[in-house]
Amino acid sequence: MSITLQSPPSSALSSSSSFSLLGRNLTLLSTLHFNSRRSSFPLIRSSSSSIDAGLITELDSVSSFSEIVPDTVIFDDFERFPPTAATVSSSLLLGICSLPDTIFRNAVDMSLADSSCCKLENSELRLSCFFNKALVNVGGDLAKLVPGRVSTEVDARLAYDTHGIIRKVHDLLRLYDEIDVPPERLLFKIPSTWQGIEASRLLESEGIQTHLTFVYSFAQAAAAAQAGASVIQIFVGRLRDWARNHSGDPEIEAALKRGEDPGLALVTKAYNYIHKYGHKSKLMAAAVRNKQDLFSLVGVDYIIAPLKVLQSLKESVTAPDEKYSFVRRLSPQSASIYNFSEEELTKWDQLSLASAMGPASVELLAAGLEGYVNQAKRVEELFAKIWPPPNV
Repeated sequence: MSITLQSPPSSALSSSSSFSLLGRNLTLLSTLHFNSRRSSFPLIRSSSSSIDAGLITELDSVSSFSEIVPDTVIFDDFERFPPTAATVSSSLLLGICSLPDTIFRNAVDMSLADSSCCKLENSELRLSCFFNKALVNVGGDLAKLVPGRVSTEVDARLAYDTHGIIRKVHDLLRLYDEIDVPPERLLFKIPSTWQGIEASRLLESEGIQTHLTFVYSFAQAAAAAQAGASVIQIFVGRLRDWARNHSGDPEIEAALKRGEDPGLALVTKAYNYIHKYGHKSKLMAAAVRNKQDLFSLVGVDYIIAPLKVLQSLKESVTAPDEKYSFVRRLSPQSASIYNFSEEELTKWDQLSLASAMGPASVELLAAGLEGYVNQAKRVEELFAKIWPPPNV
């Protein structure tokens, strides 16, 4: 099984969904490093044998319209699926600590030996210092391995504290500066609470690029676009899962009534809003479950796809004269004729956002935050057990 990653003509990751170096615990964000031009995410191409035979694959076809990003790869696949960008998170740190032989373990050990952290007498402040240093040390190592940006998770416990988020990002930037990783190589991953969206707006005004995650409603997506977030991430499959087991969300009910999948419908609407009204944000579709999902999203800026889906696309070869062709579902042209209601074109604020978010987005956002918070606590608990490391 060999998929070759070939860079497109221009680079959007350098101005990115999720790859993993350690397996499912390490998320390499080949999807989150963007600028207003075409991304530097690699276009995933089929092997040269099919090209030499005058054939193209489904993977070739969809890659001509969207940046297709592998969801996860394990270390053994690193050379075959080289990531172009990465994300460092509490989940990644847990994965590193569970695999002591990983190339990133030294970055964690060095953070636990950092003198500026060790001298702190308050245990909570000391653990927080270790956590920040570990994120940045690993992020610095990743920056040496990938050509694009490294996205760094911002502590989800600050999700409802705008100024706390900003202070955390500034702290992380300072630590990155100490190890000579420039701001243009960085992206900061922030939950899409109102406070997170407002923090994104203020950070972007400073030239600090942000990635807003846990977007499950049009109101969140539109508010994030108005804030100027560099990347907006929507989880297609999670919305579908919620709709299968719940009811009572007006946005989801409206999509179902139209015969549409709620996750795909949200991506389509958010894409059209961003492109029709000239927002700089790039849209990332995550939790894509199958080929049909991917085909329905052709044209969106970034699609994070499972390896099994990519392999299936790569193995599906099409003759040039075959009648079936891929249709770009999302485009600036289609966005220009999409109609939005007056309510949807509001200038979003905290009150209007809270009023517009239905039970699906509220519950899914809360669940995502809970997961991130629990992972962060586990990292700190683990650091408390293993500090000080040997020879310190």
